[in-house]
Amino acid sequence: MINHGKELDRHFAWFERKLPPGPAKFVGWVRKPSSIYVRVPLAILLVAGGFLSFLPVLGLWMLPLGLLLFAQDIPPLQKPLSLGLGWIERKWLERQRAKLERERTKGAQ
Repeated sequence: MINHGKELDRHFAWFERKLPPGPAKFVGWVRKPSSIYVRVPLAILLVAGGFLSFLPVLGLWMLPLGLLLFAQDIPPLQKPLSLGLGWIERKWLERQRAKLERERTKGAQ
């Protein structure tokens, strides 16, 4: 049986490695259990901003980020978000492999 909380943590760690050092440090800090009083209001603001995506600056990108932050504290959200992040990670890796393969075949010609 998959522990979706641990799987979500693994996806967060993968995502943090892809970020520049400053934002990665902030994401790591927000994920700490002691940051719950910052994480929950931030998640609420991000979800609300996602619903207001028709306004300038705000966008639909805010909704999944807010849900990810909520998933740290709400176990029923962990499974669907963990599965979604797994799909995104697989697609990302497939694209990276395809890109490397194209470069390799282009260089061999």
